[in-house]
Amino acid sequence: MTKADIVARISDKLGIEKGDVQATVETFMEEVKTSLEGGDNVYLRGFGSFIIKTRAEKTGRNISKNTTIKIPAHNIPAFKPAKVFVEGVKTNVEVN
Repeated sequence: MTKADIVARISDKLGIEKGDVQATVETFMEEVKTSLEGGDNVYLRGFGSFIIKTRAEKTGRNISKNTTIKIPAHNIPAFKPAKVFVEGVKTNVEVN
């Protein structure tokens, strides 16, 4: 499912113009991104949390030059689904 599919479904369900829904979805995504960039986690009860995870410093390999490189510690955004969300997916989606 793409952002356009989400916008179309919300527009159909609520009877709101697609342009308004798209602006709302994009604003939501921008606010989540801005909060994470500012160091704040975003919690959506019943859905999940957008959190910042810290990756420790580690040693990696540059395979093209066959050298060892040092990868510094860094933060990455992550999504942690709520228990209700996880249980819904477990019970409603068939295992392939």
